[in-house]
Amino acid sequence: MTSASARHFLAALSAVVALCPSVAAQTAPPPAATAPQVLSVNDCLRIAMEKNRRRPASQFAVAMAEAQHRQAMAGYWPQVTGKAGWLRLDEAPNFIFPSGTLYIPPQTINVPGGAAAVNLPANAFGPGFPPVPVQVPVSFPGQSVTTAAQVFPIPEQNIKLLNRQTFMTAGNLTWLLYDGGMRKGYREQALGAVAAAQAEVRRTDLELTDGVVRLYYGAVLARQLHVVGKDTLARMEVTLELTESLYKNGAGKVNKTDYLDNLVMVETIRSTVAELAKNEAMTEAALAYTLGLPWNATVRPSEEDVPHRPFAGNLDELVSTAYEFNPDWARLEAGLKAYNGAVSTARSGYYPKVALTGELHRWWNDNTAGLSTAANKVGWSFGVGAEIPIFDGFLTRNRVAEALARVAKLKEEKFLLREGIGLQLRELFLRLDAASKTYQAANRAMVAARENRDLTSRAYQNELVETEKVIRAQLFEALMTAQFLKTRYDHVAIESQISLVVGREIAGRMNSKP
Repeated sequence: MTSASARHFLAALSAVVALCPSVAAQTAPPPAATAPQVLSVNDCLRIAMEKNRRRPASQFAVAMAEAQHRQAMAGYWPQVTGKAGWLRLDEAPNFIFPSGTLYIPPQTINVPGGAAAVNLPANAFGPGFPPVPVQVPVSFPGQSVTTAAQVFPIPEQNIKLLNRQTFMTAGNLTWLLYDGGMRKGYREQALGAVAAAQAEVRRTDLELTDGVVRLYYGAVLARQLHVVGKDTLARMEVTLELTESLYKNGAGKVNKTDYLDNLVMVETIRSTVAELAKNEAMTEAALAYTLGLPWNATVRPSEEDVPHRPFAGNLDELVSTAYEFNPDWARLEAGLKAYNGAVSTARSGYYPKVALTGELHRWWNDNTAGLSTAANKVGWSFGVGAEIPIFDGFLTRNRVAEALARVAKLKEEKFLLREGIGLQLRELFLRLDAASKTYQAANRAMVAARENRDLTSRAYQNELVETEKVIRAQLFEALMTAQFLKTRYDHVAIESQISLVVGREIAGRMNSKP
């Protein structure tokens, strides 16, 4: 066999080996030394949902959004606060009443005359006179009293308001009665955030499921390719022994160069088998890493073959299902709801806000004058206030315009997403159809290559064919077998991607026919 032909077949085989699953390129810990766990794909999915750290992270995002929603709902309740404090001043506060004068102008006071009855008690003028109480009429004449102008000085007065030390308590009540839709807008925004976080949790679960399924069957494929490599190496070693025997004991049709070409091919395949063994170990380690197991764990698939289920779904049905369950679509719908809430919040700036307010206070100070009166130390207030926007420099108008522009932008993105989901599913649908046809062709090619290798090997034992042909037949069988196994994996991987885009499991839409 020529060196050019050998390089050609080895390049083809290496290409299939490299396609083993792309999961081998993922970041994963080195192969573990512990005993591997043999698990089914359902067991792997269950463990991943329990232990993978991506799920708690996304669930905490939902908890955050729900807490924000509860914060928005708090605006509908009255806000009651209480406070208490102790205060000591460096000096007692006072009030200086300034000095001044009190001027009284001159005036005349007229007292009219009149009469009045005067009661004289008994013995008022001595014993026996009068012996009994007597009422005596008394008359007086009218008179006038004139006073001159007078000025009275008033000295400065230092009035102490409080003592230096005061202890106080107070309670305040604020209840927003009308806000023009502000609280409703905040509530809608918070609900939109909750729905978006829930959609993200759904996406995380779908991506995790997709990753586990592809890694699991990637590990199955890696093991199968490793087996194919070992079987090919074993057959090539037998062929090498036969070539050496024919070269040394035959009729001369097989020479030393044939033996050396065969030897080079065997050693090259041996190195390829070592690479396949490494790929198998790495995919099993990567699978364990994705499940959330410790770095030194290894998971070995319990299934021997990658399943092949012909697809029987309808593209239109898949697209309509995706609009209902796709997490990106759900997240966009949640975004629209939140942006509509932002519009309501912005428009609330046009309307007045009405609130009910109240206050109750009490404070203690040892002073009994100034401000420290009983009426001031204990009291309450109750009222209704309104804030009416008059002119804000067009701030509210531009806030509303910004919010409406965001809604319009998201609606256009919704249209693009609708078309994008349909196009993506159409592309996956076509790839799945092509994979099904490739599977049939690869199956026929594998059977033909296996029969050709068997016939060629028998003929080579009788020196009826050249060494190059038997080596080529064995390599073709390995190549066709690897391609056949790869098409089975491709079919499963595309099914998993469709489930990711649709947003739900599509295995029920597959035929059960092998």
